[in-house]
Amino acid sequence: MKKSAFVLVLLSIVAMSCISRSENVNVVSSEEMQTLLDMDDVQLVDVRTPEEYKEGYIDHAQNIDYYSDTFEEDILELDKTKPVIVYCKSGGRSAKCAEKLIKAGFVKVYDLDGGISQWKHEGHQVTVK
Repeated sequence: MKKSAFVLVLLSIVAMSCISRSENVNVVSSEEMQTLLDMDDVQLVDVRTPEEYKEGYIDHAQNIDYYSDTFEEDILELDKTKPVIVYCKSGGRSAKCAEKLIKAGFVKVYDLDGGISQWKHEGHQVTVK
């Protein structure tokens, strides 16, 4: 009986963590993101620190540091009517950023599943400054 109660609690926690992401944020795989990048009007945002960005970034990404004091103002400079793809190292910061974008009224928000780590793991190229 204890084991089934533990499994029930564990499943509840997993379900709640899945629900916590907004249904308006589209989590995309590396392959899906590659297709999105072919769109002319997409805005690609790397929310890692400038130091992390210099180590390698996805082409055409603009760096808006999630930990910056001006982060909230910086993301509002993006065009709310155009799609935005966000990524970070592994997905934590970009998920939080995606939620902020939705709350700010952005129409289409995409979050790269697994971040740039997954992107590189799947053999996609990064640019190094």
